[in-house]
Amino acid sequence: MASLLGERLFEISGQGPPPQKDFFQLVITKNEVILTSWRISLRLECRGLPPNQQKISHQDFQNDKTLQYEVGAVFGQRILDYTAALCQGKFDYLERLPDDIMLRIMYCLELKDMALLAQTSRRFKTLFSSEKFWEQTVRNCAGFNRDIEDIANAMGWKRTFLTFFHNSDDKKQQPNLIPLLGYLGCSYR
Repeated sequence: MASLLGERLFEISGQGPPPQKDFFQLVITKNEVILTSWRISLRLECRGLPPNQQKISHQDFQNDKTLQYEVGAVFGQRILDYTAALCQGKFDYLERLPDDIMLRIMYCLELKDMALLAQTSRRFKTLFSSEKFWEQTVRNCAGFNRDIEDIANAMGWKRTFLTFFHNSDDKKQQPNLIPLLGYLGCSYR
């Protein structure tokens, strides 16, 4: 599992809270937390200032309340909690799996469960909305043939599934996904 971890575990950047206009970047590597800030100001004395960079080990970050406060103020409590979890060695391996492996795992789930999984993160939503996912879903349906493949190539795999296969099974086995797809922001027409 350690091979899934790149050198950079997490990276986020953005503007600080008002009234400041400073720009911040948070990078978490395998060994340290790096918070870089660029001063944004119209004042002459601030022009040409180099960015301020704070590098600190994971262990030291857990004890540095000032830096934790700054990360929380700039990026929010959710990012602070995630940063603290990474510093404690709590990695989200599932999110780091390659797309082809994630798609294989998703194919083992019921369609309703996949739609619910898509609500948990942007990555799962993107995979659930991908043509690759819907192509494999249609190819695994009973009644798939060359004619269906030609239709799917013309009108899209998701639309083909919803048109030809979604309502063909017993309603109890396969719940109506149209409202759930709409909730996820997926177009189904």
